[in-house]
Amino acid sequence: MPKSNTRKKAVYTPPQKSQQIKVSPRWLAPVMVASWIIGILWIAVFYIAPNTPGIATLGNWNLLVGFVLIIFGVVLSTRWR
Repeated sequence: MPKSNTRKKAVYTPPQKSQQIKVSPRWLAPVMVASWIIGILWIAVFYIAPNTPGIATLGNWNLLVGFVLIIFGVVLSTRWR
């Protein structure tokens, strides 16, 4: 019986994964939650008391400010581990 050819290349071994676990910075979670809360409160105050001194000058741009804060919180949540 003929002898089979031996492998000339080494068998593929995947690179070792790093043993270090990636951890989020300590500031990430509080800033994320604070951004959500401030954004929701900003929009709520705009609807409840639209004549508040700082809010009245922006008009409907207050919705943009509130939603930007909420979206900023969502973007930070994608980086949370």
